[in-house]
Amino acid sequence: MMDYTDRHCRVVLRALTRETLLYSEMITAQAIVLGGRVDFLRKDPVEHPVALQLGGDDPRMLARAAKIAEDLGWDEVNLNVGCPSDRVQRGRFGACLMAVPEVVAECVSAMRAAVSIPVTVKHRIGIDDRDAYEDMLAFVEVVAQAGADRFSVHARKAWLNGLSPRENRTIPPLRYDEVHRLKREHPELAIEINGGIKTLAEAKLQLEHVDAVMIGRAACDDPWVFAEADTRIFGAAANPAQTRSEAALAVVPYLAREVASGTKPHAVTRHLLSLFAKTPLAKAWKHGIASIGQMKDAEAQRAPAALEALALAASRPREERLASQASTRG
Repeated sequence: MMDYTDRHCRVVLRALTRETLLYSEMITAQAIVLGGRVDFLRKDPVEHPVALQLGGDDPRMLARAAKIAEDLGWDEVNLNVGCPSDRVQRGRFGACLMAVPEVVAECVSAMRAAVSIPVTVKHRIGIDDRDAYEDMLAFVEVVAQAGADRFSVHARKAWLNGLSPRENRTIPPLRYDEVHRLKREHPELAIEINGGIKTLAEAKLQLEHVDAVMIGRAACDDPWVFAEADTRIFGAAANPAQTRSEAALAVVPYLAREVASGTKPHAVTRHLLSLFAKTPLAKAWKHGIASIGQMKDAEAQRAPAALEALALAASRPREERLASQASTRG
C-alpha cells in the first residue's frame, strides 16, 4: 500500500507472522531503472518471503526492474494493474491497463523471461463499464498465456474517473462470487482474493474457494489480525508473538539499529500505533507511541528504551497498571 508497507512496516509485521507473504509499496519500474532509486528496494533479512510490487507499462523497463529485484534477493515481483489513482493513470499504469490486456501480457512475458522468481499480477474485477465477468475472464486468459504465476484479484471494479482511490476501496460493491467463479472455471490458475477481508476467520472461508487471500487495509487498522496466521492458516507449530507487548518488544532491537543509523523514530513507530487497536489500552498506547515517534536528534537515541518500557508496562496486569498510575498521581 502506497506510503505504508515500507521496509519498517514489513519488519513490524514479521513480529506477528513469519509465513505470510508481505508486499512492498508500489514502486515504478522507471524510478528503479532510470532514477537509480535502488534504495527503494532496501529490506531486512527478516522480511522474507517478500514481494516487490511494480508499476509500469514498458516491458523492457519492467524486465530490468524485475531483474534488479531478483538480484537483490526479492522473492517475487508483482505487477500492479489495480490502482485507480489519477497520478498512476497519468503515468499509464495501474488499473487503466486492464483496458489493454495485450500490453499487460507483454510486460509479464518480458519479466518472466528476465527472472526465475514468480511474476504475479494484481488487478480489479473490472474498470468503468468493462466490469462484466466476461471482461475479467478475457483479461486473465490473455495475461495467463504470458506466464503469470498468480492473479491477485481485488473483488471490486474501479471507476477511473469520479471516485478517489479511497472511495474506490469502499463504494463499488464487493463481488466475491466472480473471483470464486474464476477459480472454478480455471482451476489450473493460482487465484488470490482481495478486498474487505478483515479477519482470519473470513480468510479461512475464502480459502475454501481460492488459493490465497490478501489482507490490506486491515493490516493498517489492526495489525494484530495476523497474530495467529502462522498456526491457523499455515499450520505452523507456534506464532511469533503470544501478546501484543511481546510483538512490540521484538521490534526494539530493530528500532535501535535504525535510530543508530540515522532513521527518525517515527518512521518505525508509526507502524505500531494500531497494535493495541480494539483493546482498553488503545488510546494510552497510541499516545505513548506518538511521544516516542516525536523524539528528535540526541533524544531519539532513547526511543528503543522508551518503546521497551512502554511494551513492558502494557504487559502488566490491569490492577498493577492502575496501582502504578495511582501511585504516580499521589
